[in-house]
Amino acid sequence: MESRLKVLGHPVHPMLITFPVGLLVTAVIFDVVDTVGGPAFLGEVAYWNITVGLIGGLLAAAAGAFDLLAIPTGTRAKRVGLTHAAANLAVILLFAAVWVVRLNAESRAAGGALIAIEVVALAILGASAWLGGELVDRLGVGVDTDAGLDAPSSLRAQAAGQRMRDVR
Repeated sequence: MESRLKVLGHPVHPMLITFPVGLLVTAVIFDVVDTVGGPAFLGEVAYWNITVGLIGGLLAAAAGAFDLLAIPTGTRAKRVGLTHAAANLAVILLFAAVWVVRLNAESRAAGGALIAIEVVALAILGASAWLGGELVDRLGVGVDTDAGLDAPSSLRAQAAGQRMRDVR
């Protein structure tokens, strides 16, 4: 099943997930280092990583919704896609809760309870990332119908017509 939202012939959702995942993982690492005695500025950097990670996560979710809605009902891919989406929503909500607490605090540093929530969110994120890989690698969601080891470039002239249809 080919992705419904593309740029230059490539699905948008996989492009958008890298930044929020990286930012949220890095935020947790910075919070842990800050808590065990690292430089104090890491708590502030972690807070801003979460801020930008949440924005990126919402954009990735919006792009993923295009593909999720196109998956036929009653398929394993739909069940996996819904679980993937629900897990990502839980991650966004958990990090949003941490963000709100830190927004109103005197210090942007996280304490033990907030870090525990972040670690739980990362565990859910890891499971969701595996489900996303299952969707693409095993179930073929978001894969171009002409994909193959000798497929032409998505930038070739014959693909231009397809890209124009994707934009409409």
